Amino acid sequence: MTHPFFGEGPKPRIFGHRGFVPAERAAAGIVENSREAVAHALAAGAEFVEADCQLTSDGHVVFFHDSTLSRTLGDSRRIAVVTLAELTELMADRGGLLTLEEAITDFPEARYNLDMKSAEVAEPAGTIIGERAPDRVLISSFSDGLRLRALSAAQAASPTGELPATGAGQRAIVKVLTAVAMRSQPLLDRAFAGLDALQIPVKQGPVRVLSPRLLGEAHARDVEVHVWTVNDPQLMRELVALGVDGVITDRTDLAVSALRG
Repeated sequence: MTHPFFGEGPKPRIFGHRGFVPAERAAAGIVENSREAVAHALAAGAEFVEADCQLTSDGHVVFFHDSTLSRTLGDSRRIAVVTLAELTELMADRGGLLTLEEAITDFPEARYNLDMKSAEVAEPAGTIIGERAPDRVLISSFSDGLRLRALSAAQAASPTGELPATGAGQRAIVKVLTAVAMRSQPLLDRAFAGLDALQIPVKQGPVRVLSPRLLGEAHARDVEVHVWTVNDPQLMRELVALGVDGVITDRTDLAVSALRG
């Protein structure tokens, strides 16, 4: 059964990767994962926003990708030593800081694919998700441990016991690929158990990750397959023709034009 996170919206799913920052706004200094980036993704037509969660020094879950402020804000400090007030000031002219609570409240139409970026953020983020919007969030992480920690916290905090959707971390993806290669139905059942989505690149280096066989096995178990990060409209169309359920893209505008036309 498809998780409520996916709703009744059309396929393929379009995920704005870290939101969406049009070129002219990027030139003006607006950055990814900001309040403005989320607003632009939704305005451009994305049904889903992929975002990253980090924890400030005073315990607030915020949308931010890196563990330091260097790449995005030119500040060498780690986000773990910066307060919410300090980060809010730094982000004031870069599109605005967005906390997880604000993202859920201020954009009620948005559904979020949230990547847990540190051990510290998984439990508080999961708690907020469970309390406020388990039906509107898919929890993901490269680390299966962080993903499961956030999922456990969400389950404990959910007043109805409803779980958010969950994606696969690196270890879970390896298990899926191994099971697909071995064509073992028991291994496939175990590898896909507990997953609502498999989010993968087309290739990892020289190794092809996406395949028709993987798509078939995932769909047989009601698991969606989303491919990242796809910015070429022709490739988007080819992947959809192959059977993928969604694309994660930096170019929401191009994706909407290519896939919703």
